[in-house]
Amino acid sequence: MRVNIVGGGLAGVEAAFALSKRGVDVNLFEMKPERFSEVHTSSNLAEIVCSNSFGSIKLTTASGVLKEEMKILGSTLLKAATLSRVEAGAALAVDRKRFSLIITKWVEKHPRIRLIRERVKKLNDEDIWIVACGPLCDDELVEYIKRDVLKGDFLYFFDAIAPIVYADSVDFSKGFWGSRYSDEKDYFNCVLTEDEYNKFYEELIKADKVEFREFEKNYYEACLPIEEIAERGKQTLLFGPLKPVGLKFKGKTPFAVVQLRKENREGTLLSLVGFQTKLTYGEQKRVLRLIPALRNAEFAKFGSLHRNTYINSPEVLNIYLQAKEKPNVFFAGQITGVEGYMASGATGIYVGMNIALLIKRGKMLKPPENTMLGGLIRHITTPRTEKDTKSSKPDFQPISENFGFIDVGRVRNKKLKRLKQAETALKNMKAWREKYESEFS
Repeated sequence: MRVNIVGGGLAGVEAAFALSKRGVDVNLFEMKPERFSEVHTSSNLAEIVCSNSFGSIKLTTASGVLKEEMKILGSTLLKAATLSRVEAGAALAVDRKRFSLIITKWVEKHPRIRLIRERVKKLNDEDIWIVACGPLCDDELVEYIKRDVLKGDFLYFFDAIAPIVYADSVDFSKGFWGSRYSDEKDYFNCVLTEDEYNKFYEELIKADKVEFREFEKNYYEACLPIEEIAERGKQTLLFGPLKPVGLKFKGKTPFAVVQLRKENREGTLLSLVGFQTKLTYGEQKRVLRLIPALRNAEFAKFGSLHRNTYINSPEVLNIYLQAKEKPNVFFAGQITGVEGYMASGATGIYVGMNIALLIKRGKMLKPPENTMLGGLIRHITTPRTEKDTKSSKPDFQPISENFGFIDVGRVRNKKLKRLKQAETALKNMKAWREKYESEFS
């Protein structure tokens, strides 16, 4: 039998490879190029439209631990990321075009994956489906799922895209290369004096913005636009995207810095780290050019915030990310309420592995205890109560991997605790994989 996957993004791709590696044929539906979302522009699969960074690789970070768990499970995305990696210090950043092209070629050449370039508007009851259409899922499919599959509410949050400038338009005499608290030279730090910062701040808060529509006003706190941060106080940016801590310029800590990160392997494109914005394109050009190093900047892409869709997973999905109302339908990726590239991909691996086991052995495995992946799955599938939220109307917010998912008891030294949590998570993930393989064989 074939499993149908809706969406050729990160989760859909991971699910497709997890299934095909285990002898299951896959129909991978991708609506591009028949139809593009508001932010996608390429026909290739696994297109990265926000930051090109997949986060830290250090085991003292939740992001680093999740990546190691995904490696244990045979992640395809991480293999492609390694082949398309660009310098970003302790972070795993990719040349987004190369990364997407690699994934697309792998899918097209795989004998068990059939790539179908068309929109899916509804799901039949005879086949197994994985809905991994992402946070910008086709409106018509969203309405069908809401009405006929879940019979539950859809929620909304925002995703952020930072402006990208051409490197040859940056004045590199107005800053320095370096990383916080290290000797790495992976970020260009645009330096601002106090006077330069004050001028930038004043123009930022009075600049013209694209107005939110009524249903868009309750945007997600983690995706605050820089102008919204600025409106909370003149010093607020200095503790956020313009913070100078951990950096030295000519032996002194600058008053403020704006960091630029490579967007491609050649370093010809640089993104402004943390600079998501709702300023109009014209105002972005005017205000951002007040940063001395960017006074003549040419923009390859302007910043934006856009609404993303995710489902009320705790109410409508079980621990296997399977729809309670329609057991032949599974969900994976950001539409489930996980946040971030790697968390999205990890859910795709989990769902794909379980469906393969279901087809072969008629059973599925619950996610591993005390791991990043297990914590994510349990968090997004555990119903909230009024007692949990201290609210008369419990709600569900997107979440990314974090060390709160891994309990190792009390350890006073934070770094030692993180390392112990990492060790515990990876040990548990290896044991879960071994159990899975014994069940599957």
